[in-house]
Amino acid sequence: MTRSIGSTTWLDVSVHDVDAAKTFYSGLFGWEFEDMGEDFNHYHLIRNDGALVGGLMDVTGMTCPAGDPLPAAWSVYLLVDDIDSRARRVTENDGVIVAGPHPVGDQGSMVVVLDSTQAGVGLWQAGTLEGFDFTGSPGSPVWFELMTHDFDGACAFYRSVVDADLVPMSEPMDDDGFRYVTNGPEGKNGWGICDATGVMPKEATGWRIYLGVEAADAAVARVQELGGSLLDGPVDSPFGRIATVADPAGATFQISAMGEAVPEG
Repeated sequence: MTRSIGSTTWLDVSVHDVDAAKTFYSGLFGWEFEDMGEDFNHYHLIRNDGALVGGLMDVTGMTCPAGDPLPAAWSVYLLVDDIDSRARRVTENDGVIVAGPHPVGDQGSMVVVLDSTQAGVGLWQAGTLEGFDFTGSPGSPVWFELMTHDFDGACAFYRSVVDADLVPMSEPMDDDGFRYVTNGPEGKNGWGICDATGVMPKEATGWRIYLGVEAADAAVARVQELGGSLLDGPVDSPFGRIATVADPAGATFQISAMGEAVPEG
């Protein structure tokens, strides 16, 4: 493996209208889609200028464990070395197995879980497919984070389950009480955990993905032209000009123009 255990390695979007989703995301990012065929339930690989971004899956008719229809949503997967032993760690640390573990052809094995805070996340043991390509270019994943009201519990869970090396964020912030850790030190991290208490309602917490864009305001305008919606921002930050948006089916994600970063203060 070229990336470490616990790193973000895959992302995919669950949809109810494949053609509508492809129209939106190709219009926004220029993505191309590759249908994996009937053996993979027509799961689509997403590419950005040839680089692998993630996947798209039709979940029409599928239900959650409680029986509710699966919503349109983005999901994050973390790399593990042994899917069965890591799944056992999930349940040993107050998490819940939602689906799997099971193989995905020769490409790898996966399990979908709820962590100890009830946030959904996937674990992926690589076979022939290790994960998305790290390019940092517009249209590619540039960051991931877990927003949670149980910061200490989330940190303990990911340390135990995926050997997370959680380091307090080094970037100074105006709010001294702000708690944020990254998986690994600066320059070697790919995701973080944020204490969202007082920042957002509990029902809005969970894993978030950030996709790169050249200019945040222009990207927001394009989202809206394509039938999506702006939920928050854009706001300036040391990490880029960021906005929270949703596709036409309601799957939320963040866009980040890293070239528009503004230092604190």
